[in-house]
Amino acid sequence: MSSRQEIISEFYAECGNEDSRLTRSRHGQLEFCTSMHYIHRFADKNSKVLEVGAGTGRYSIALAKEGMDVTAIELAEANLAVLRENAKDVSNLNAMQGDATDLSRFADNTFDITLVFGPMYHLYDPAEVHKAIDEAIRVTKKGGAILFAFISVYAIMYANYLEGNWAAGEEENFTKDYQIRHFKEQLFTGYDIIEFEQLFEEKPVTWITTAGVDGLLEPVEDREDFCIKDEDFEAFAKWYLAFAEKRELLGMTNHLLYVCKKA
Repeated sequence: MSSRQEIISEFYAECGNEDSRLTRSRHGQLEFCTSMHYIHRFADKNSKVLEVGAGTGRYSIALAKEGMDVTAIELAEANLAVLRENAKDVSNLNAMQGDATDLSRFADNTFDITLVFGPMYHLYDPAEVHKAIDEAIRVTKKGGAILFAFISVYAIMYANYLEGNWAAGEEENFTKDYQIRHFKEQLFTGYDIIEFEQLFEEKPVTWITTAGVDGLLEPVEDREDFCIKDEDFEAFAKWYLAFAEKRELLGMTNHLLYVCKKA
């Protein structure tokens, strides 16, 4: 059977549009600007940044262009090739292939801020989930911020399984008694908010916040009457940010950030 790494690499090699994911839609644009807001709460131009699961480099390149010293780790070769091409004129960005579960090339307490913006979507085995978390914590300096992106299982259902395929989505994401499922072939695995936060209960970190980054936009953006004009988007993004951390809204947002500091 194919390994997790092979499944992920094959998916990104075939999808062909990862580089435009954060630019081609309003929910992607909102995810990017909201995530950048939280990054800038903890990072400045003098920061040493690690992004694990950097994709095609949208965040890493933007931060490097602000003057930060950025290291980008990406598992999928197809994404890494695009990242390197996009960053060929950015001297303060070092891109390399790697897996979130093994950051042994880096010493303890190396980075001011660590971004884990993709791996938690694809890790299903509890041991590997905790290894990825532990590695991100290990390489971050004491007092440094760590941001973990994850997906709400409820938003997965609303965004992908209201097109006459609800039963298939329920079978894939829940057991018969509605416990959340995580398994390799699922590719994208979703969490209950509290379930994800509980992963950190015994970790040497201090929780800061859990925030949504794209709200309900993904499932509603397919509506024929959906429209956020360019002149309205900045105001909309500012409005969304005011409510991004409201607990009663978190389950409905597709992508989220768990934000903590290393103790």
